[in-house]
Amino acid sequence: QSQLVESGGGLVQPGGSLRLSCEGSGFNLAYYHIGWFRQAPGKEREGVSCISSGSRTNYADSVKGRFTISRDNAKNTVYLQMNSLKPEDTAIYYCAAVRTTVLSQCLFPTEYDRWGQGTQVTVSS
Repeated sequence: QSQLVESGGGLVQPGGSLRLSCEGSGFNLAYYHIGWFRQAPGKEREGVSCISSGSRTNYADSVKGRFTISRDNAKNTVYLQMNSLKPEDTAIYYCAAVRTTVLSQCLFPTEYDRWGQGTQVTVSS
């Protein structure tokens, strides 16, 4: 059974850092586009960042310069390094996978057909 499992969330003070991991099992992430999304209470799910199978990346304007997405195919894992965190980054963060998309569309959640269960990130003093 294929699945995605996120980890690395937690409570961090403003200005702090976290690294989220998205580990795949039952399928090879190397052949998939992977996206990171987040959803805050009362808000719609929004795209944060995505990485193609060829390691091209895209970022939402709100996180450019602060977040970095990367992949380690040997570990079947995609990471989201989050620096300079702000209270407005507080949300449940999800990773998702799709076999085929284009970079210009990869921040749209409707592009994806496999989802993890999410990990909570809370930025608060």
